[in-house]
Parts: sequence; structure tokens; C-alpha cells
Amino acid sequence: MDNISIIMTTYNGEKYLEEQLVSILSSTYKDFELYIIDDGSQDNTMEILERYKEKYPDKLHVSRNETNLGVTLNFLTAVSKTTSEYIMLCDQDDVWKVDKIAKTLKRVKQMEVQFGKELPIAVFTDAYVVDESLNIIHESFFRSGRLNPRLTDLPHLLMENKLIGCTVMVNQAVRRILQSSPLPKRARFHDGWLGLIAASVGKVGFIKEPTLFYRQHGANVVGNRGFISYFFNRIGNIRKQKRALSELYMQAEEFAFLYHNLIDGRKLDIISRFSKLGKENFIKRRITILRYGYLKSGIIRNIGLMFIV
Repeated sequence: MDNISIIMTTYNGEKYLEEQLVSILSSTYKDFELYIIDDGSQDNTMEILERYKEKYPDKLHVSRNETNLGVTLNFLTAVSKTTSEYIMLCDQDDVWKVDKIAKTLKRVKQMEVQFGKELPIAVFTDAYVVDESLNIIHESFFRSGRLNPRLTDLPHLLMENKLIGCTVMVNQAVRRILQSSPLPKRARFHDGWLGLIAASVGKVGFIKEPTLFYRQHGANVVGNRGFISYFFNRIGNIRKQKRALSELYMQAEEFAFLYHNLIDGRKLDIISRFSKLGKENFIKRRITILRYGYLKSGIIRNIGLMFIV
């Protein structure tokens, strides 16, 4: 069997953590180790983790950051330190289906046979959107937000991340790219950064079947919102959206700087031109977006993008 490292980061997660741990430990695929990095919890998170570590000493590895790193850097740091063939990402408050690991691994290995094991590969899946009590709010994360998970080419991912971090598995070739340079300081989200690695020098795959219950509650760092909520949020906060675009440009600039020697000329040009969008004038910026396909999911989002950009 292939060894898998599952990385979970925790922060004040006592309310739902135990339910998540039980779901992972109940998986049909057993050749995995769970690495849990706490980011300075002030509740009973560490007590819960220590209890499960004593019960499953061969499965759980628990550590604690000396200083708070934040979700993105916490995950990327942990991924860079793994040594297994495959790495999965995991949130503290969801519930995994028992076949989540097996089905995701099967797709990654199929892609490795098709494209080569040395090629960086990232696979993500759909998820059930559920409330705090695991009642299903929506059968599909992507349909609920009118997101198109098939738009995972590099231009689309530069503008709009599609990968749900808690569903992601990457192979060791992705980790090697991450280890080849210093960790980023301007990555917006860890899942988006790993997706860009796969899209720029490898392949991204999607499983349309939900593999977990994606819990929505008040403490989510990044959660699912319905399309109507998304739409009015964007209209009501133009300044925030402009700032988000600026962060995307800076992320692309750093990505190109860190990995330019690994990316072919055509894709490097796609990344570099995207990073410079904020410096172009009103007309040229929109022409470049349409020419290179730096777009989002759906007509409404793209109309909004042309208005804001």
C-alpha cells in the first residue's frame, strides 16, 4: 500500500475536532499517518489531541507552533516537511466519508499512470455543504456557489481558486516543487498555491463525487456561501474586492519569482502578465484579461470582474 500523510492544522477546534478524528480513523484505507499542527489553541484542543495520540500512537503525530503562523503558512510549512508519497489536507471541523482517502488516491494514481509519476499532480473533490449538526444544506459545494470546478487551467486558477483545501491530495512531486524554494510570503491560501503548482508544471484533477461533509459554522476561516450571498457581498464591498485582486497579482508575482526556473516559457508568460495587470491602464487591462482568459466562473462573476478590475 502507498503511505499517505494527512495534514491537519488546528486552532481552538475543541467543538468539532473529535468527530473529525473519528471519521478519519474510520477510513477504509489504513496506510496513513495523521500529522496535526496546532497554531496556539487556547481551548481544550491540545487535551483532545494528546488523548487520541496516546490511543493511536502509530497514527497520530501532534506538534504545536511556538508562534501563530496562520492557516496558509501553517499548512504549507507542514506539507514541505512531509516525506510520504502522497499528502492530503484536512480541516479540524469537517467529517470525512470512509472511502475519501481510497477514492482520491485512486484518481491520483490513475493520473500518474497517464502523465507520469514525476509530474506534480493535485486532485480535489466536491463536498456536501452541511450545518453544525451535519444536516445537508446542499448536495454540492460547487453547485451551491455556481462555481465551475472544471476550469482549472492556469489562467482561471490565477484569478479564481477552485480547490477546496480539505478535499485536496497532492503527490510528492508537488512537495518537491514547494521544497525547491523558500516558502511564499504572499500566498493567499494554501490550497490555491498548491493548485497553481500543479497547473503550472503538472496536472489538476477533479472528482465530482462529494467525499466529505463540509461543515458551516460561525468560526469558519473560509466557508461556503450561496451564490446570492456572494453576489451581494461583492456589490457591497468594492474596495475589498480590489484589494483581493491586488493580493492575487502579488501572489502571482511571487510565484513566478520562486519557480521561474521550473516553469516553461509560455506558462511563465501567463503568470507574469497576470501579475502586472494592476499596472496596466483601464482598456489594456480588460483586453489582457480576455486575451489570456483570466476569468472566473459564470457570466455574472465575469461581468462583476470587468466592473471591478
